[in-house]
Amino acid sequence: MKQAKVSNNVIRRMPRYLRKLDELKAAGVDRISSFELGRQMGLTSSQIRQDFSCFGEFGQQGYGYNVTGLRGEIAGILGMNRDFSVILVGVGNIGRAMIENFCFEQYGFHLLAAFDVRPEVVGSDISGVRVHDISELKNLLETHRVDIAVLSVPKLIANKVARELVEHGVKAIWNFTNIELDVSESEAIVENIHFSDSLLALGYYLGEKLDAEAAAAAKQARQ
Repeated sequence: MKQAKVSNNVIRRMPRYLRKLDELKAAGVDRISSFELGRQMGLTSSQIRQDFSCFGEFGQQGYGYNVTGLRGEIAGILGMNRDFSVILVGVGNIGRAMIENFCFEQYGFHLLAAFDVRPEVVGSDISGVRVHDISELKNLLETHRVDIAVLSVPKLIANKVARELVEHGVKAIWNFTNIELDVSESEAIVENIHFSDSLLALGYYLGEKLDAEAAAAAKQARQ
């Protein structure tokens, strides 16, 4: 059973475990030890056991982890068996790319519909998903249970749309608008995706590596 408090770092590692287990399963691996799993993922075996202990005891001493069984446990932890319903608001470059290339169903999320304001997009069908006029959003929210909204609208209207979503019962927002949403008065969960954050972090690590290499080269030259 899941404990009351699980750190954000542990939760963020769960999808990594899922991906690795999918790779192992595809390669025909039936079981794996915490040591070998850690070696392949760049983690310690104790870290892996500690992470899993937050949710239960999934391994067996002397046997390790059953890959299929552990994958199922982690899928349950991540809500993949809850049949969460999703809508997408804003079918621009990011929104269209999400519909065309991200397999929501693979992860147990059902993409119901998409919404936009542009006449050339409204009414179209993208990879089996119908694009509705934004004026129909309220009606859908009132007649269907929507758990998650993928938000990829322009910044200027992001907060307005976000507030409408949570006011009509949307419980979580996957935010691609590149601004922090002002929905603090609601209980909605917001996952902010900033592509620049990853790129800038990469820039830091690359700069750190180059500086270290330059310092090592300078030290060697002085010797």
